[in-house]
Amino acid sequence: MPRYQRIAVDEHWRVAHAVDCALPGWLVLLPRRHLESMAELTGAEAASLGVWQVRLARALEVVTGCRKAYVAQFGEAEGFAHVHFHVVPRAEELPVEWRGPRVFGLLGAGGRAVPAERMDELAGRLAEVLGG
Repeated sequence: MPRYQRIAVDEHWRVAHAVDCALPGWLVLLPRRHLESMAELTGAEAASLGVWQVRLARALEVVTGCRKAYVAQFGEAEGFAHVHFHVVPRAEELPVEWRGPRVFGLLGAGGRAVPAERMDELAGRLAEVLGG
């Protein structure tokens, strides 16, 4: 498994860099088991979810210098109908047309996607900041 697919892992969650994405540092927080609804989270999974989201937002600010991080969960896209959370760095210089929910236009980037080498480099830096 490439480094960018396993940035950090614990008993409930795995952190990966989003693939086919034009925004370096776009993270995905995935439960270690298959869930189709947030209502299926155990108490332990739910308790650690918020901690992970805050840790990832802080790590992204350190590593990417972003102004803040967006967090979103939909689980509706074809082939992705499972619970997962997007933790997206919102840089100060991100054009207005890509801010808020429009940032999802940077997924499915094709030729504009962040190269695997760059995702691995970011994964290493993020893992260091996260303590792993």
